[in-house]
Amino acid sequence: MKISTKGRYGLTIMIELAKHFGEGPIPLRQIAADKDLSEAYLEQLVSPLRNAGLVKSVRGAYGGYMLAHKPNEISAADVIRVLEGPIQPVEGIENEEAPQRELWMRIRDAVKNVLDTTTIDDLAKYTNNEVSDGYMFYI
Repeated sequence: MKISTKGRYGLTIMIELAKHFGEGPIPLRQIAADKDLSEAYLEQLVSPLRNAGLVKSVRGAYGGYMLAHKPNEISAADVIRVLEGPIQPVEGIENEEAPQRELWMRIRDAVKNVLDTTTIDDLAKYTNNEVSDGYMFYI
């Protein structure tokens, strides 16, 4: 399964809105400027997210977008399904032989599980606290 820029940038929008949850609406131009993305493209992506009830818009001088639900109530799968469609690594698995079909179904289920159990809040609060061992080169 390959996630396109629609899914990736859609998650970016949702993560940024989650980081500012409770602060009021955030203009897309702010997200576009902060992340160096096309505001026009983000506008195209936010429309299906709004139609799906994941975000709501506020008009006016201090308008923008905000999450329609708490960040811990929205999963990454919700966003990906709206923008990318059904989660499936291979199309036409029903035509595959049993061993391959089982493999594709296990991969699909694993991906669904990760996306379903990862919330936008998890992504917004993510910090990379791992200490890298780095590489030691001896000459």
